[in-house]
Amino acid sequence: MTEQNSSLTQSLELGLSINRIFDAPPILVFKMWTQPEHLKQWGCPAGFKIIFSAGEVCPGGLWRMCMRSPEGKDHCVQGVYRAVVAPERIIFTHAWEDSEGKPGHETLVTVSFAALGVKTEQSFHQAVFQSIEDRDSHEEGWNECFDKLATYLPGLAMHE
Repeated sequence: MTEQNSSLTQSLELGLSINRIFDAPPILVFKMWTQPEHLKQWGCPAGFKIIFSAGEVCPGGLWRMCMRSPEGKDHCVQGVYRAVVAPERIIFTHAWEDSEGKPGHETLVTVSFAALGVKTEQSFHQAVFQSIEDRDSHEEGWNECFDKLATYLPGLAMHE
């Protein structure tokens, strides 16, 4: 295997892709990602609670969110929106903060929304992680978030 192929394989292994279909139109699923009142309902893993969420949802806009674990430990993450195209796509950076509030390793998140009749296919991609363990931990967390989103959306879709 060439060095270039080895780097490509490692890059693919250190990326995360999750596709989900939600029972709501793309504009509503897009709102779930961009409106703090909705994000607080689903944007953290099971057992966690969002205690702070703020951001300017536009290219170049900063965002920050803190969540509290069931054990009472706070975990904060921040980033910058790179692209916001309603209701099709959101691209943003994602970096966990250290104990002093400084961002650590940065990944890039791309979330796309495609209409499937009255439903939405959400394609989520995050890369590049520093390790397989980091990737797997994020996969578990994001899947728990998306499970919560799937439960939260049906009640809202009836009112849209």
